[in-house]
Amino acid sequence: MTQPIVAVSTDVRQFENYTWHAAPRQYLDAALSVAGVLPVLVPSFGERLDLEALLERVDGVMLTGSKSNVHPSLYGREATEENGPYDEARDATTVPLIRLAIERGVPLLAICRGLQELNVALGGTLDSEIQEMEGRIDHRAPVSDDQDLRFAIRQKVEIRPGTCLAQVFGAGEIMVNSVHRQAVGRLGNRLQVEAVAEDGTVEAVSVAGAPAFAVGVQWHPEYWARSDDASARIFRAFGEAAAARAAARDRRIAAE
Repeated sequence: MTQPIVAVSTDVRQFENYTWHAAPRQYLDAALSVAGVLPVLVPSFGERLDLEALLERVDGVMLTGSKSNVHPSLYGREATEENGPYDEARDATTVPLIRLAIERGVPLLAICRGLQELNVALGGTLDSEIQEMEGRIDHRAPVSDDQDLRFAIRQKVEIRPGTCLAQVFGAGEIMVNSVHRQAVGRLGNRLQVEAVAEDGTVEAVSVAGAPAFAVGVQWHPEYWARSDDASARIFRAFGEAAAARAAARDRRIAAE
């Protein structure tokens, strides 16, 4: 069977006197080594891209986490310096890509910022600086130059029974590395809650009635996908969905 190809979102960054469209290595490594798919970066050129043509050629879409936040104007809020930084070029690419991927039945895995993009793309809102909200715990990473410490698995989430992730993990508690200061506010249309933190923060969602795997998680399974079973399971489930789509395309081509 042809190796599944997965489109991966990119951040727009300025350094070394260039504008870069890039994605962190951990996501690409987890996709290749654990999900068994070939990750291909999609430049954040917004409406200049033919997303229909892209989705005809790929078997999945993966949205990465990022330091940037979805621009608040996309969900009816005012942008502030404290809520930044922003990456409007990425927003202009991922939001339509999400909608089209769901419509076309292309498997979708949305991680951290990706989950927030998914929620906004389907009409939801985001709450910022949730650690300042009454009754919420601090979901931010500890201040450290040690990335392993920052992304350590330290938080419990409850997988709800009868959900997509319950089929991956079983219902009940798992330990994750949730690292964020922004979270789902009003849930987007068609989204169902898959997992919550102990303070009620939405930690995972899925698209109800989607024709293919369409899941978003607020934590970072890519970071420990090679060594943590729970992290690996998400990528394997996504990889299996992408492989099923690739196999269906191979059969269709063979029949033509």
